[in-house]
Amino acid sequence: FLMERKTHVKINRKEAMLAKLRKSCSCTPKKVKNFIMDFFPVLKWLPKYQCKEYIWGDIMSGLVIGIILVPQAIAYSLLAGLKPIYSLYTSFFANIIYFLMGTSRHVSVGIFSLISLMVGQVVDRELLLAGFDLNDDASSALADSSLQNNSQSNITAFNVTIAGMNTECGKECYAIGIATALTFVAGMYQVLMGIFRLGFVSMYLSESVLDGFATGASLTILTAQVKYLIGIKIPRSQGHGMLVITWINIFRNISQANLCDVITSAICIMVLVTAKELGDRYKHKLKFPLPTELVVIVVATLVSHYGKLNEVYASSVSGAIPTGFIPPKVPHFNLMLRVAVDALPLAIVSFVFTISLSEMCAKKYAYTIQANQEMFAVGFCNIIPSFFHSFATSAALAKTLVKTSTGCQTQVSGVISAMVVLLVLLFLAPLFYSLQKCVLACIIIVSLRGALRKFRDVPARYYVNKVDTLVWIVTTFASALISIEIGLLVGIVFSMLCIIVRTQRPRTALLGQIQDTSFYEDDLEYENLYSVPKVKIFRFEAPLYYANRNYFLKSLYRLTNLDPNLEAARRKKYEKKEKRHLKKGDHTTANGLGIRETSLQLVPKQIDFHALIVDCSSISFLDTTGVNTLKEILKDYKDLNISVLLACCNPSVIDSLTRGSYFGKDFGSMQEMLFYSIHHAVQFAKDQK
Repeated sequence: FLMERKTHVKINRKEAMLAKLRKSCSCTPKKVKNFIMDFFPVLKWLPKYQCKEYIWGDIMSGLVIGIILVPQAIAYSLLAGLKPIYSLYTSFFANIIYFLMGTSRHVSVGIFSLISLMVGQVVDRELLLAGFDLNDDASSALADSSLQNNSQSNITAFNVTIAGMNTECGKECYAIGIATALTFVAGMYQVLMGIFRLGFVSMYLSESVLDGFATGASLTILTAQVKYLIGIKIPRSQGHGMLVITWINIFRNISQANLCDVITSAICIMVLVTAKELGDRYKHKLKFPLPTELVVIVVATLVSHYGKLNEVYASSVSGAIPTGFIPPKVPHFNLMLRVAVDALPLAIVSFVFTISLSEMCAKKYAYTIQANQEMFAVGFCNIIPSFFHSFATSAALAKTLVKTSTGCQTQVSGVISAMVVLLVLLFLAPLFYSLQKCVLACIIIVSLRGALRKFRDVPARYYVNKVDTLVWIVTTFASALISIEIGLLVGIVFSMLCIIVRTQRPRTALLGQIQDTSFYEDDLEYENLYSVPKVKIFRFEAPLYYANRNYFLKSLYRLTNLDPNLEAARRKKYEKKEKRHLKKGDHTTANGLGIRETSLQLVPKQIDFHALIVDCSSISFLDTTGVNTLKEILKDYKDLNISVLLACCNPSVIDSLTRGSYFGKDFGSMQEMLFYSIHHAVQFAKDQK
């Protein structure tokens, strides 16, 4: 039977686009109100805030996240190559802006180790190109000497002209200038992606690519912190192969390790890991996670201050952290041009991590988010703070999980966290002067446990899907051994190549009938299948297009044990020989047989079927090459008196075949060539002579 297709009304695309444009460009009070409400979701949910139910959970989670944020912000400043005060600014402004613009109730947006690393690598590269010394203690030592001598040596030492900008503010000022320019451009990219609805870009970052990227970056972060752990002074490596070069420099200078830093690092790591393990084991019994990082920082600061570890043992410390806010400053345009390319992967990674965590929380707690608005929120979390000496932000998995586990209900908890950071900014920051950098490195390294544990999951991952495991491995090692930006690009390209290869060489099979049913399956995968006499049923599990055309034909010829082109050529050759013998008057054929027996030789013994059924249920689409391929096998098999029947075609495939004249011009033979199930095609083939 032939089902009748519906007639679809053709839409005038030009008129539809003009109508949509007129609607979007119209301006009414209601539309303006809806735009403002959508752009600032806080105006929707805050008036409906259920204070009695939500307030205590928000306050508790906000305080806990704020307590975690302070030590992490100070620690992650090492990754960004900036002073701790800028990390605190970043954490403060990101929480406030996401409170106003975000649609997720539970995501914690702020400083994130991976983003800090990406910022730090750009900052280090630009500082090196500008002629600054990347040694962490160089600028601080120079600053101390300038203060003692009451001179301006720190300024004049770094008086250089870069990209048309006269840089007279020293290494620290130039570093934060690069970071804010990078952050501003990344935020602009995110806002533009939101305006042009380019959120689909995140679809090309599969879970395997993201996990591999995070794991490779974690190895880079770990490597960058080792020098602080053991207290050696080595130059920061730049460019490709940074991880290998850094480890070579570490082993070359291992003899210069600071014993005080080594002992402090060992104690801190032992305490932090033990506390984390106990927290994971008894997390169901604890109402909120233990503030281990804060305790370690407070104790380590007191020990360093009263033990005078910097003066006596030359242990590197954080140094002076100013209080209050630095006056806002517009990011320099010339610096934006220098970092425009670097800002693109930063913008994509920042958005992808935020949207994936937002969707995870929304699914878990049964509410919806607006992906496009999330892109705007993250974009403005970068644009606005860049005027206030802050750098790029993103949602952070660890803090988001802590936030949800401590009773968070809304983004009011983000405001509470921002108030905790503000308290440190205004009053408590100078107290961290004596904090050793090795303690901050320990906090960073212990926070990488989750990402580094991914190596332990490789066997299970390999068992589930070998291709995804290969993508994860390639992305991980490309991110670690080359660079994190190149690693991300390699991961995306490799994962797409894997998809292409899988469609180029998909599974193919001959099907057999499940006895006493109308269902058919792969006879190599299942036992006790019944082979339909004189009928071959071929399945191709991929779209049929130009890249896999040859594989389709080779698989078909191999499984049916018949190449119609070779068979046709063999028959023509045989017919020529017979004609030559007949002209000579020899009634015996080339094989020594009589003329009557010749016709038997023209039908090869290996052709044991008269109908070929192509199961198209897995063919999602056909291109022009795919249609021509099916027309080719239709003609070739017809020359051998074998009919080709198509079964289970979707409407898209049927339309492609119709437009390609597969069924002829009058479509009269369509019902004898196209069937809506394999069983109908088999029954039709059996009825044929």
